[in-house]
Amino acid sequence: MYELEAPAKLTLSLAITGVRPSGFHEIKAEMVTISLTDTIRLYEGDTEISYRGPYPINPPAEDDLIVKALNTIGKSMKVEVNKRIPPGGGLGGGSANAAAILRWANFKNEDSAVHLGSDVPFNIRGGRAKVTGIGEKVTYLPFEEKTFTLILPPFGCSTAEVYKTWDELGGPESQSGNDLEQATLNIYPEMEEWKEALEKHTGKTARLAGSGSTWFVEGNYPGESFIVAHTTPENF
Repeated sequence: MYELEAPAKLTLSLAITGVRPSGFHEIKAEMVTISLTDTIRLYEGDTEISYRGPYPINPPAEDDLIVKALNTIGKSMKVEVNKRIPPGGGLGGGSANAAAILRWANFKNEDSAVHLGSDVPFNIRGGRAKVTGIGEKVTYLPFEEKTFTLILPPFGCSTAEVYKTWDELGGPESQSGNDLEQATLNIYPEMEEWKEALEKHTGKTARLAGSGSTWFVEGNYPGESFIVAHTTPENF
């Protein structure tokens, strides 16, 4: 049995810099990995994936990034995931799981891993980095110890729908540090109450994580409805 940790990624800033003919959006982002993690256990056997914990998802095999990662490395394994990273939370949980499998297999061709998901190349090593292109260009930055407080709404956001709405809105730029914030709020106006709850609790302006639904601020503000997480260094 092998036990792996799959840390969530937190997007500290996100600017959309263009759209490729394929429809994929190019970005310029700063990302860090944080101490909110999924735990993955691998056992010898035919490929079978099960999810437990706070978010026991059940994706079809053809959409499961763990299955795709195992196929990439040519392995069959029985996999159990204790899922603490919320799906659709903008924290790259699926990509973190796929990256953990690739990391376990010593797969270091990060730019080619983008076919699994735009966050996978960064998540293979994690730490802190500038991410450009469609996620395949990762420039690692010196590690900084930081603490963040997160609020996790009880629903996820569709990344595809958020980017589609961003296009329909004419590609708005944001002063908040995340160009997707307006598009996300257009689709999910109920997100405002979660933002306000975090701001009331911390006295700080909340920022959107990726395409949502997580909001975060920098600093340590524990509370019943909040998660405090710390940055983690590179995995290699």
